[in-house]
Amino acid sequence: MAKHGKKYLEAAKLIDSEATYEPSEAVELVKKAATAKFDETVEAAVRLGVDPRKQDQAVRGVVVLPHGTGKTQRVLVFAKGEKAKEAEAAGADYVGDQDMINKIQQGWFEFDVCVATPDMMSEVGKLGRLLGGKGLMPNPKAGTVTFDVAKAVQEIKAGKIEYRLDKAGQIHAPIGKVSFTAEQLNENLKALIDALNRAKPAAAKGVYLKNIAISSTMGPSARVNTAVYR
Repeated sequence: MAKHGKKYLEAAKLIDSEATYEPSEAVELVKKAATAKFDETVEAAVRLGVDPRKQDQAVRGVVVLPHGTGKTQRVLVFAKGEKAKEAEAAGADYVGDQDMINKIQQGWFEFDVCVATPDMMSEVGKLGRLLGGKGLMPNPKAGTVTFDVAKAVQEIKAGKIEYRLDKAGQIHAPIGKVSFTAEQLNENLKALIDALNRAKPAAAKGVYLKNIAISSTMGPSARVNTAVYR
């Protein structure tokens, strides 16, 4: 059993761990129970009724949260020529080709998301061990391998997140910050759950949305009534 401090234990009294709450009530409780001195991230943990060991039941995708995540994403784009110019105009933080590959090989990782044009992937692929280990490798399924670099950069800056089923059959994703209004967090949560419902594998049987819980970085979690989203 993990030991918690006094602040956490006091905050935990606000939330009944056995109860399920309507989304708006759960959001309000998580906001009240956040006691850290920094602006905590609010995260959703969703347990799905799928078998993560089976390829035909994999759940992975992206969603643009209507109110963003509250975090400014630093975007690196691997592109040449006109596509590099498009990426710069769209607001990419770093743009380059072999020069950026060399920097990463030397240990530079001052970015949060990588985007690459398809013609760059033969070179970017050489960074597989370095980028893959940090979850930064561009991927077509995540929309980060594309010739439409401007759209990719704009969506990431607007709050696009990637979600992926873990080995326990859960999705963990940020839905904003404690400083967000309850309405903003609610709308972000709904956008995430709607995306997960659209991504439901055809092979999934029985109850798909098994459990939803939200919590702040340092605070206790509140279980959300899944029936609202079915």
